[in-house]
Amino acid sequence: MKNILGRKVGMTSVFTEDGRYVPVTVIEAGPCTVVERRTKEKHGYEAVALGFGAVKKARVTRALAGHFKKQGVEATRFVREFRDDIEGVEVGQTITVSGFEPGDRVDVVGISKGHGFAGGIKRHNFSGGGASHGSMIHRQPGSNGDTNAGRTVKGSRRPGHYGVDRTTHQNLEIVRADTERNLLLVRGPVPGPKNALVVVRKSVKTKKGAQA
Repeated sequence: MKNILGRKVGMTSVFTEDGRYVPVTVIEAGPCTVVERRTKEKHGYEAVALGFGAVKKARVTRALAGHFKKQGVEATRFVREFRDDIEGVEVGQTITVSGFEPGDRVDVVGISKGHGFAGGIKRHNFSGGGASHGSMIHRQPGSNGDTNAGRTVKGSRRPGHYGVDRTTHQNLEIVRADTERNLLLVRGPVPGPKNALVVVRKSVKTKKGAQA
């Protein structure tokens, strides 16, 4: 099963077996427990729910505690569903990084870092005004559009809240899967700050010439 939950540890660089020196993001992935199996007959679709992370019993609501007890599994901090690549997966099974191999392509989902209230240059990569003395519009937004409209046009790019969005990075390469330490080394950036929850799943589309 090429679906797993994990925690972003940070970034580093490693040498691959073919001699490449590549930047990677280290993800502490799993072990995850299958806490529920959804079926088409009972729920209307096929899926499995994976649980990740230890949690104190006092922090689990009665409803969730009853749900975990009914399934016969230990409570976890995070639970996420997956609908692809779930053949033969049953409740109580443990999912580890052993299902991943170097060269696999994955999509990594996370919550991007928050930047607070940001201007147009930082939020939308505006070029800004002149930098010389007297320009007075160094980092201000330019024209807001039609002056006769009498309203703000939907979709216009302006300063505002930046970050804390669900972000997916596609077609990232698995450089190494350390089964002893439950680590995945993924080439490229992964959204979110350190210790943030990330979802690693099989890539929905693969770059031309890359391994599936």
